[in-house]
Amino acid sequence: MHELEQMSKEEIIRWLEDNAKLWLAHDGLWFQSIEKKRGIDEAIEHDKNAWARFSPFEAKKIKQRLNLSDRPGIDGLKKALGHRIYALLNKQEVIDETENSIVFRMNVCRVQAARNRKGMPDFPCKEVGIVEYSTFAKAIDERFECECIGCPPDEHPDEWHCAWKFTLK
Repeated sequence: MHELEQMSKEEIIRWLEDNAKLWLAHDGLWFQSIEKKRGIDEAIEHDKNAWARFSPFEAKKIKQRLNLSDRPGIDGLKKALGHRIYALLNKQEVIDETENSIVFRMNVCRVQAARNRKGMPDFPCKEVGIVEYSTFAKAIDERFECECIGCPPDEHPDEWHCAWKFTLK
């Protein structure tokens, strides 16, 4: 029997949050290692390549966990976005726009919030986000198109760090 089976709901939630923080720390540390040795442009290129592989993998695992169909549409994507590994760490929202489109907003991004607390500028993650969110959505349902509404280095309102529009074609 695994220790998780003996934990309370609160202990399991704390365990999951800690593991999400550890995953995010690892993500940041490998990025910083490449950035220090090769520069930010190469680090971003490696980050895009990693997300191009990780996002569809994560989406497929979430689809299995939620027992989503091959083409679950808007409702499936909304559910899946709430099950991403960093959903435990960030404050995010999904806004219904039309019957075929939603807007996903990362209201508080843990990485950007930490940088802002330290007086640092936003990390320019737009290139990576385009790869991450478009490949995630297409792995949930290949009919999705993803459009960046705004993501650093873009200017953005205080209410969110990045925003993405998903349209079901």
